[in-house]
Amino acid sequence: MEYNSENIKVTANEISEIIREHKTRSNKDLVVALEFVKKDFELTKESLIKMTEHLDKLEVAYNTILKEYKSRNGK
Repeated sequence: MEYNSENIKVTANEISEIIREHKTRSNKDLVVALEFVKKDFELTKESLIKMTEHLDKLEVAYNTILKEYKSRNGK
C-alpha cells in the first residue's frame, strides 16, 4: 500500500519503520504516519461494514432458499 500526502509518497513498510522508531522520528514523520494509519483505518472500517452487509444478505438468501427447499421435500 502506498500513501500520498502533500506530494509525500510513503509505503506501508516506511510507516512500519516510523511506528517502530516513533521515539526518535521527527514530528513530520509522525504526522505522515498518523495520516496513513487514519486513512487505512477508515478504509478498513468501510470494507468491514460493506462485507457485513453482504454477509447479512447472503444469510437471508440462504435461509429463504433452504426454507423453500425443505417445504418442497416435506422436511
